[in-house]
Amino acid sequence: MRVFAKSALLWSFILTIAATTAAPARDIHWEKCRPGQPNTPEKTCVVDGDTIWLEGVNIRLEGYDTPEPQTNICGGEREKALAEQASNRLVTLLNSHSWELKLLGEQGDYGRELGKLYFNGRNVGEILVEERLARWWPDGEEWWCN
Repeated sequence: MRVFAKSALLWSFILTIAATTAAPARDIHWEKCRPGQPNTPEKTCVVDGDTIWLEGVNIRLEGYDTPEPQTNICGGEREKALAEQASNRLVTLLNSHSWELKLLGEQGDYGRELGKLYFNGRNVGEILVEERLARWWPDGEEWWCN
């Protein structure tokens, strides 16, 4: 299992197999991914409220789902607006809180790594669901469709 952690403005990359190895700490300033932004080993950005890139790794945050910004599958403009809010909130959380990312060693849809993101020990899904910016996955109601 790979674990990424950030404390204040510094983070460490930790790889856990039989032992733990830490890489140098770095500053990360999170932003939303730009349309057409190339997938490079340095790519670090927020795709939407439940997907991020971290150092070239595309990660689907597991356990919750946010509205879709591009496709507005069922909720039209309301869904797109909520998707924008969820993405912005995730950027804010990543830039202003201690966080830990645990990669689960599995791939989900579209070849994305599955991971769980925690802020001060609390799963990001809990925060976004509580703020009505997400639903639990897979069984939560897509309330933004109504």
